[in-house]
Formats: sequence, structure tokens, C-alpha cells
Amino acid sequence: MLSAPFARRHFLQSLAGVGAALALGAPGAGATAHAATLADTRPLDAAAYRSLRRYAGTPFGHVAYMDQGTGPDALFLHGFPLNSFQWRGAIDRLSAHRRCLAPDFLGLGYSRVPEGQAVTPDVQVRMLVAFLDGVGANSVDIVASDSGGAVAQLFATRHPKRVRSLLLTNCDTEPDSPPPALQPVLEMARAGTFADRWLARWVADKELARGPTGLGGQTYSDPTRPTDEALDYYLGPLVSSPRRKDLVHAYTLGLDPNPLAGIEKELRRVTVPARIVWGTADTIFDPKGGDYLAGVLPNCQGVRHLPQAKLFFPEEYPDVIAEEARKLWGVTA
Repeated sequence: MLSAPFARRHFLQSLAGVGAALALGAPGAGATAHAATLADTRPLDAAAYRSLRRYAGTPFGHVAYMDQGTGPDALFLHGFPLNSFQWRGAIDRLSAHRRCLAPDFLGLGYSRVPEGQAVTPDVQVRMLVAFLDGVGANSVDIVASDSGGAVAQLFATRHPKRVRSLLLTNCDTEPDSPPPALQPVLEMARAGTFADRWLARWVADKELARGPTGLGGQTYSDPTRPTDEALDYYLGPLVSSPRRKDLVHAYTLGLDPNPLAGIEKELRRVTVPARIVWGTADTIFDPKGGDYLAGVLPNCQGVRHLPQAKLFFPEEYPDVIAEEARKLWGVTA
């Protein structure tokens, strides 16, 4: 586990998008505080994000993560096949209010997974417990998307005392996990071809990746939004070796059978404040999934529907995530 004093400069974008304020990050809690400084006030690009990456040693492997900001701890859980870079815009806007912890799941991103280590949702929950212990985070506000939302639900039901609030965007729900749209991906993963047939081709041909059947066309409101550097940062490590391709397939197959089977009864006991933000243009998950979660979580503060938004809208609309998180956390901009 890497450790050293951590400090940085933080860009906080105003609601109008034109004002800026600088905040100095204090040392992170626990043994993993890390020295890194942003040289300017621009939002994090891939190079800056990479320079701030650090690793936490856990029994499940070395977990790559981002640690920015001060205050109570917030945990950001990304989707598939993305990594914590998905949350860079939200982190820019929220690290004045929270210590933002954004790990890469086992099998995705830049986390280093030992040979033979399982990467199922159940294991991801156990990894998160070890990760939070290692970085000195006892209880967290969770912000989660896609398969990260499934892990968030499992975490909240199994470790309710470690969760202060839940902000969920489009993600698996018990009635819609895995969603029917994932079946072709599951079939390719079972055949061991998903990484080569889709991910590697998207890395090699960015316009294909942004096309109607690519990552951009399927999961972004604006299919041009995943930039070349973002596509490389997300997908490059997943196809960098046969071992990494196998891990991607293992992560995919961990989503079937339904990892949330039977969870509704347990979710009804999760009493922390919750909020749902749901993109209803999503073609992967049921557009009614947000309303379902709002009806199950007993302390849900309501659902915000985004009619233009697809699955990975948190990357495109970080202002929405920041606005909803601040409301849920009871802080002002």
C-alpha cells in the first residue's frame, strides 16, 4: 500500500459554470494518504488522473483508486466496462465537501488481481470492506452507477452501519439483473470472445467505439462524448494481455445468475437517506428501474428523471451528480 502526505489544488466549478474557487486538500485519513499536486485548475484529464492514482493493498489484490478532497468519506462505484475515471467530473465538484474515494473494481480498470482471485459482485463487496479499512474510512456516502449500483445495494444490505447515504443512477435492480440487453455480452464472455470482438476493436477504432453499436452509441446521450483518451483509459488495460481479457470475461460472467436475487426484502430495511437519478433514454436498463428502487428503499428522497440521458450519463452530466449529492448530503455549493 502506498502512503505519503497528500495535498492538492482543487477546481470547484460554480453553478453558472464560470466562477472558480481554490481549496487545499488536507492529508487523507488512514495510512494511505498520498502526496500529489494538481498544477492547475483544469478538470482532471486522463494524464492528471493517472498521475494521482494510487494502490491499496488488500487480501484480494492491489486496488487502484483515486483519493481527493476533505471531509466525511464518499465512495464512488463505477460501471462496466469503465473504471473510476467515470467520476472525475463529479469528484472535481464534490471534493470540497467530501473525501472522494473512487476505486477500480477487481477485473476492471487498473486494479491488480492475483491469479485465481474471483471477481464476482460478492467478492467486490468484501474487497470494498478491506479497501475502506485500509484507507481509514469507516462510514461512507455511496454514489454508484450500473454494476457498481448492484454492488452498492449488496454493500448497503450487508454493512448498513458503514453507509450514511445512497445516490444511485441507472443500475441493476432485482427484477432487472442481468438486463436482457446484456445477454449478447454474456454469450461472448462465455465463449471467451467479448474482449476481442468488442473492446479491442473499440480501442483500435475510436469511431467504431462512438458509433451506434459502440460504447458511445449504446450508453452515452452524446455518442461523441467518450474521447479518444477516455476510451483508451477505460478499455486499454482490459485488452492489454490474455490475462486481463480473462478477467473481463470473469467479471462479466459474475453478473449472471442474478447477484441481487432476494435482495428486495433486505433493501426495505436500509433506512439511510437515498436518492435516485435515472436516465430514461437508457436502452440497457428498464426505464422504470429508478421508480422501483424508490418504492423499495424506505428513506428514498425521490427520483429525478433525465429524459435525454443514457446509462453512462454521470460522466456527461457531472453537475447533475454534484447537485443531487449536495442535496442528499445537506451541504451547499
